[in-house]
Amino acid sequence: MQERSFKDYFIVSLKGIAMGAADTVPGVSGGTIAFISGIYEELITSISNVNLSLLKTWKNHGFKEMWKSFNGNFVLALLSGILISVFTLMRLANYLLEHHPILIWSFFFGLVIASIWYVGRQIEQWNIKSVAALIIGAVAAYYVTTIPVASSDNSLIYLFFSGSLAVCAMILPGISGAFILVLLGAYQEITQAVHDFNFKKIGLVGLGAICGLLAFSKLLKWLFTYYKTITLAVLTGFIAGSLNKIWPWKEVLESITLDDKEIVTKEQSVLPWNYNEDPQLWFAIILMLAGFFLILILEKLAEKKPETNAANTDV
Repeated sequence: MQERSFKDYFIVSLKGIAMGAADTVPGVSGGTIAFISGIYEELITSISNVNLSLLKTWKNHGFKEMWKSFNGNFVLALLSGILISVFTLMRLANYLLEHHPILIWSFFFGLVIASIWYVGRQIEQWNIKSVAALIIGAVAAYYVTTIPVASSDNSLIYLFFSGSLAVCAMILPGISGAFILVLLGAYQEITQAVHDFNFKKIGLVGLGAICGLLAFSKLLKWLFTYYKTITLAVLTGFIAGSLNKIWPWKEVLESITLDDKEIVTKEQSVLPWNYNEDPQLWFAIILMLAGFFLILILEKLAEKKPETNAANTDV
């Protein structure tokens, strides 16, 4: 495996920042960002390689060899970017969603549309099975976006399992981990914990996330190894099905108030000309195009300098 330079790891950290920013927004998946930035399989492989054999490698060959087997520099650079994003951009994301929802959702909508095209291109052979897998993935993701929001539960064990479930969604392109937290009724509690630097709750959610991540990443690695085409088709469907959640124009059907803050529990997508307020249509279209072409630019940059891929490295 070719060694990365400091510049390469800096770029990985920037991708981590983008993943973290996406995962703080209910409806956008950090897994999608990982996929379109060319690090998805490497990420899944690195995480799935965490097992007791690493301790054996440490004992027999030293920490340096264990760190190399774990692809530690890559994981550390990516995790640093994600944490920086979560603790610095979460407030900005919440502000934009509260005060400029149509514009921010329009940008993400264009980004995700381009992501569908990008991920779909990775499928080498389209047949009945892959088309069926795409449809199943799209229907499943769409159904998730229509599930009513659960009531809030502040218990620590609930936060642990919320972290476990959400992190599985976070590494799936198209399925938003933050949206899963909204569905579970834990999003506000966790974002407030981050805002207040409540490390007890943050640590518990993080522990749940680690447990869920270690288990789910092994399944994903197995699927990519033996059923790559079908897996890519399902993931493409996931991304397509999630578009309902990030459609910019929504009509609120039901909401509840928690801690003086309105939480939408049920909503439906409407056409811009049926939107009750100013649809900001032209600005929305411009931002959709900006999100779409951003993905195309990132892809062209990735083609000019192929990413070192640890997914093909035997451990």
